[in-house]
Amino acid sequence: VGSLSSVSAVLFEPESGRVLYEKDAYTPRPMASTTKIMTALLAVERCPSDKVLTVSPEAVRVEGSALGLRGGDQITMIDLVTGLLLESGNDAANVIAYAVSGSIPEFAKLMNKRAAEIGMKNTEFVTPSGLDKGNHSSSAYDMALLAAEALNNETVSKICALESAYISF
Repeated sequence: VGSLSSVSAVLFEPESGRVLYEKDAYTPRPMASTTKIMTALLAVERCPSDKVLTVSPEAVRVEGSALGLRGGDQITMIDLVTGLLLESGNDAANVIAYAVSGSIPEFAKLMNKRAAEIGMKNTEFVTPSGLDKGNHSSSAYDMALLAAEALNNETVSKICALESAYISF
């Protein structure tokens, strides 16, 4: 591998668990929207895809990228997860957090519990969207573990393979 401009990196082979290349792969750093991989995984593991959710006004008060959801909108969980992953919708992340656990802090607890189950040792989730807050961070190695886990989920894998999607609400 030639020189990388990134501060941290890892090339990971998920079947064997072997690290083929690493550059400061274990230092926690802000993870931004890659956070949404965990949000998507928990959504599909904990909520039926066809469940129709009513968007709360509280959930859509968020900065950054969004699907454009408004309080009172109705949307299925699968459409929320699709918008979360393809459009990087911060509003979708919050709606998922409220639907799955009732609040963002409770959802963060679920995120951290699931991270521990996967073996993510240098990660702390605080938000479902990746917006910076507190010690919200992860290492390149931990994110490789998460990506491998998420791609083993058939629903998440299918959404990630889409080039585009039509979402209505």
